[in-house]
Amino acid sequence: MARVTRGFKARRRRNKVLKMAKGFRGGKSRLFRTATEAVDRALCYAYRDRRTKKREFRKLWITRISAAAKANGTNYSKFVGGMHKNDIELDRKVLSNLAIVDPNAFSVVVKAAGQGAA
Repeated sequence: MARVTRGFKARRRRNKVLKMAKGFRGGKSRLFRTATEAVDRALCYAYRDRRTKKREFRKLWITRISAAAKANGTNYSKFVGGMHKNDIELDRKVLSNLAIVDPNAFSVVVKAAGQGAA
């Protein structure tokens, strides 16, 4: 029986891994075995961190909104509660951006949210 060399398929598989490992340091970008390990690990981290990124950004937005709300004489929970009571539908990303870019507009939103609580 003839020996199977797997030339084309194997080369294509190896080249795919090495292409994904481009930019890694040292042998991780040139040696197939170490590149395979590095790529597998990198793909796991990428999958995990696509989910973690959402949590981290939400935490950042809440911190920024909280600081801006305190500067306007209220706290985060009262501000968000007032927004829900008054049907102000701005998400945390927009509020955070508003607090940084246009503090005067953010103060108007804080006053509008505080009117239902009083």
